[in-house]
Amino acid sequence: MSGEDLSLKKFEISVSEAEKRTGKTAMNMQETYTAYLIESRLLDAHHEGLSSLDCVWRRYSEFELLRTYLCVTYPFVVVPPLPEKRAEFVWHKLSADNMDPDFVERRRIGLENFLLRVASHPVLCHDKIFASFLNQENGWKDALNEAGLQVKTDSRLKSLSATFRVKNPDKRFTELKHYSDELQSVISHLLRVRARVADRLYGVYKVHGNYGRVFSEWSAIEKEMGDGLQSAGHHMDVYAASIDDILEEEEHYADQLKEYLFYAEALRAVCRKHELMQYDLEMSALDLASKKQQCEELATGTVRTFSLKGMTSKLFGQETPEQREAKMKLLEEQIEEGQEQVKVQNEESRMPGWRSNVLRIRRTGT
Repeated sequence: MSGEDLSLKKFEISVSEAEKRTGKTAMNMQETYTAYLIESRLLDAHHEGLSSLDCVWRRYSEFELLRTYLCVTYPFVVVPPLPEKRAEFVWHKLSADNMDPDFVERRRIGLENFLLRVASHPVLCHDKIFASFLNQENGWKDALNEAGLQVKTDSRLKSLSATFRVKNPDKRFTELKHYSDELQSVISHLLRVRARVADRLYGVYKVHGNYGRVFSEWSAIEKEMGDGLQSAGHHMDVYAASIDDILEEEEHYADQLKEYLFYAEALRAVCRKHELMQYDLEMSALDLASKKQQCEELATGTVRTFSLKGMTSKLFGQETPEQREAKMKLLEEQIEEGQEQVKVQNEESRMPGWRSNVLRIRRTGT
């Protein structure tokens, strides 16, 4: 199954099962994890060299690795988010254990949605490593190493402080970043409030379960009111039990809000990567300007700004014409390389992918 053939019109992708497994870590420690069965079914069986069904097992950490690769390889794409690794914004009745069956099932659905969204993306769906993730049990990680993922991932660390150093940030991406920050803040607050309200509501409903027990016991010692008390106790029990279904339905809406939360973070990541690219461009332009000035000073024999080299020349004498010519030649080569680098970085910052992303997000608001 090649990247060019990946399309929702041709393939059906599902995460059909979740299985609890045990294994050993790199430190030879025992660990328990959940593996997920990915089935990618070929709908059009007339393509040569393609199997009609591929089945592979993947851990959550492998999904994380795939998404990291997509983020660093396609910096202008808002890569679909993964479901949460551990339960967040939970109220006390819900388990925060990532092995809890209900949580594993919600995560299975989230992982399936992630794959379907990547497969339907006009750019990501053609990626060969994504294709190998779906149909190669082991070999796909070797392709990641060949793609130099670690080098690209390390470069992302520079983006942490680039925000504070960009002199001329792109207004469009600044607006998008503010939008995503505000969206993330509002949804986080809403989910925290919802968890607190769910706790209180659950407590109020369950108190009626205690009343139901009291009424049932009371009915046993009351002859004239026994039937009425028994009926009241039954209604109290039904009322107390109804909160479970109510909050379970609410949990589905909370999961959808979390998707918006994770998408906001994905949008912020794109803005941070653009800031890093803008910062690299500004640094290259400054370096190029500095080299041009040095070359001009060597050519004219004048120093317009204070420098340690200028003071050294005054103290120990001027350079010989041969030394000056060699330095000028080296600077000219560096200037030529710098101009090419600035040109490439300018083209990258103006890639159609960046602009189309901005326009699409502005139109849809997501």
